[in-house]
Amino acid sequence: MADYEVKDITLAEHGRNKINWAWQYMPSLQFSYNKYRDSQPFKGATIAACLHLEAKTANLLITLKKLGARVAACGSNPLSTQDDICAALAEAGVHVYSHRGMSADEYFSYVRKVLAYKPNVIIDDGADVVATVHKEFPDMIPGILGGSEETTSGVKRLRAMNAQGVLKFPMIDVNDALSKYLFDNRYGTGQSVWDGFIRTTNMIVAGKTVVVAGYGWCGRGVAMRAAGMGAHVVVTEVDPHKACEALMDGFRVMSMEKAARIGDIFLTLTGNIHVLRREHFALMKNGVVLGNAGHFDVEISKPDLSAMSDHMEHLRDNIDTYVMKDGRRINLLGEGRLTNLACADGHPIEIMDLSFSLQLESALHIYTGKLTKEPGLYPVPVETDRAVMESKLAALGIEIDTMTDEQTEYMKSWQE
Repeated sequence: MADYEVKDITLAEHGRNKINWAWQYMPSLQFSYNKYRDSQPFKGATIAACLHLEAKTANLLITLKKLGARVAACGSNPLSTQDDICAALAEAGVHVYSHRGMSADEYFSYVRKVLAYKPNVIIDDGADVVATVHKEFPDMIPGILGGSEETTSGVKRLRAMNAQGVLKFPMIDVNDALSKYLFDNRYGTGQSVWDGFIRTTNMIVAGKTVVVAGYGWCGRGVAMRAAGMGAHVVVTEVDPHKACEALMDGFRVMSMEKAARIGDIFLTLTGNIHVLRREHFALMKNGVVLGNAGHFDVEISKPDLSAMSDHMEHLRDNIDTYVMKDGRRINLLGEGRLTNLACADGHPIEIMDLSFSLQLESALHIYTGKLTKEPGLYPVPVETDRAVMESKLAALGIEIDTMTDEQTEYMKSWQE
């Protein structure tokens, strides 16, 4: 088997420049590298990673390799994969298998090629590697110490596997660590989705009605940034608590059936299937723009759009314009895939610095045997989560207070 499979290895220099640019603004990951480089704690580890292959991710993978691991990686999304980054990773000694625009069959063939390295640690984004191991390569399970999961959608799948008793090794839920979801999901998604929208459409956001489907941490971030840019924000939800929270945050809350009639921009952030579908498309205005910021390209029903349209046009990169049989035009960003990655460069560097520091520490936790060997889904250790945030603040030159001994004792006491 070839050591890598990329579109064009001659793109490596361009990719390397992008990687080096990002590295400057990743102090937490730099801190981890400097902390562990002499001890080489990943010596003997084989790490399989399925992640968005762009510059920030590349720095994580290269750091893991520099700390002793053999690293095999594939892209977790065909439109977020950057060919120059893949070339640079291959040149750096990462066994990378991916290219932008890969088909579904190619995607899973690359997952299998990564698994052929027989990893003992997995870093997943969407749980496809974990699912593939369980479905196709159960004989590999005894050799896998565990893994970690990056996204909300992947954690949802792992929870389902665990609840059904089919998850056969321990997995760390990086997504729900405080250093991840409070920053990556809210500030990362909030900025990067609008980055993708503006780059792709060249349209103004101010004055438009933006419909945000889902008011989890990602939805909060997108709604907050939309309001900051002058949009009229409508939130749709299935959870009454989140709906009330959105209302008290100053947004209009209504059903998607009502929102479909008034929205100019629709963004889905639920992790569920067919959030926008036939009955909603039938009500939408001419010229609306649809984007997804959930993990998979299933939140916006492309089969319904195709069935309801007369034909499709491509007037700008990353926009599929469905011309409805009644003449209305509905514009879909990035094939319904992640708008922030399919149409831009993903989350800001400083945000992913936190997430990837957590991934590195979680992988180390697994490989060094600090995590239980019992199958299941486990949180990031509190002390690890806190240490990552402390390193970030220290890199920024920010000092915070510590409790006095008296205060610490007081917090432990039940008596006044």
